[in-house]
Amino acid sequence: MTANEESINALREALKVSPDNAPLRIHLGDLLNSSARYDEAEKEYATALTLSPGNETAKLGLAYSCYQLGKYSQALVIVEDLIKSPAPPAKAYIIHSRLLLNDGEIDKARKAYNLGIERDAGAKDSGLQERLGLTDEFAKARGSSDKITTDGKIKALVEDDEPDTLVLDMEKSDINFEDVGGMEEVKEHIRMKIIYPLENQEMFKQYGKKVGGGILMYGPPGCGKTYLARATAGEIKANFLCVGISDVLDMYLGESERQLHEIFESARRNTPCVIFFDEVDALAASRSDMRKSGARQAINQFLMELDGVESPNEGVLILAATNAPWHLDSAFRRPGRFDRIIFVPPPDAKARADVLRLTLKGKPVENIDYELLAKKTEKFSGADLFAVVDQAIEAKLAQAMKEGIPKPITTKDLENAAKNVKPSTAEWFATARNYALYSNQGGVYDDIIKYMKL
Repeated sequence: MTANEESINALREALKVSPDNAPLRIHLGDLLNSSARYDEAEKEYATALTLSPGNETAKLGLAYSCYQLGKYSQALVIVEDLIKSPAPPAKAYIIHSRLLLNDGEIDKARKAYNLGIERDAGAKDSGLQERLGLTDEFAKARGSSDKITTDGKIKALVEDDEPDTLVLDMEKSDINFEDVGGMEEVKEHIRMKIIYPLENQEMFKQYGKKVGGGILMYGPPGCGKTYLARATAGEIKANFLCVGISDVLDMYLGESERQLHEIFESARRNTPCVIFFDEVDALAASRSDMRKSGARQAINQFLMELDGVESPNEGVLILAATNAPWHLDSAFRRPGRFDRIIFVPPPDAKARADVLRLTLKGKPVENIDYELLAKKTEKFSGADLFAVVDQAIEAKLAQAMKEGIPKPITTKDLENAAKNVKPSTAEWFATARNYALYSNQGGVYDDIIKYMKL
């Protein structure tokens, strides 16, 4: 018998005498966690929290147990609560980093990890740091604000007399189309434009079709456009480059254009590569609305990069997402740029059932009627459905804290949670309706008209 096992048995005996001793239960939970007996540890922490509600150590231990058991939503709820406290524990940020990394949010995961080790250098996790690609060079750069971008990426310095060059994070997506609920028509558009040309290059070349090009996805927020882009990269095992507004826009003249060029050059050096521009309307707004020439120049640079004026975009696959396609400059919709514009609607009934199945995968459930829930969540976006599941989990956790026994999620739990979540798509469709009816040049919004049955 190991020393750890002896200590566990001794603590269990002590708890028989003093079952309401929260510190003893937390200590037992810690030992069970260190022995990888996470299910037993989870019960001890849950019981400790019924005896000492709000105990930070117990919450942290419970979050770690849930993470190791694959109960990611429960773990996320707990660490988010800990991070909101006035003095968050460093390890809460480390667990948060792991959870974000599991969701493919690598930039956010890096930021969370850095916040953790800034609070306590002893919280360093070498394995996680390696997965995040945070080298010792990065750790040194953390102390110098001019070497790190606002979203946690390193700026690699070239010659002293030259400007900083932003080195973007090239990722490998660990999800594919099987992880995306529904959206079959949208997936087929992407297959035809991106996947089939890559898998059947010789056949497509006979018809003069190159590997590359752009797809613009638009629709209500929270309907999975970003997730689908990441899944596209995973489907073809391509490099993935996620570009946000902060990666491009810069207050200094000429910097935005330079950073756009660097993004495309990085993709061209690492083909096949999927570049995903999120909230692209902020980078590709109509030039007729621009008063400042600097902003117009950045848009012109974007168009040049899409056209491959200086370097060809062979093998560079460009996806972009927007909630406001009506704000985009019409030049972006010309052939060779974003020449395929796809409406991404809220999930239909079958897709809603699929999203709920995927979201609840690996969580304790009992006889879930997914079809019934799909009927009761009409017009819900994917994000709305995640919120339903999160609310149901929070209710279950609250119940477990009181009773000390975690119970599976039921259909009734999810129905009750759905009553508290309002579909977030209604406001978007109210705006989209006006554009579809009164500003539908070239039939670009025909899909909205068809979806809304106008």
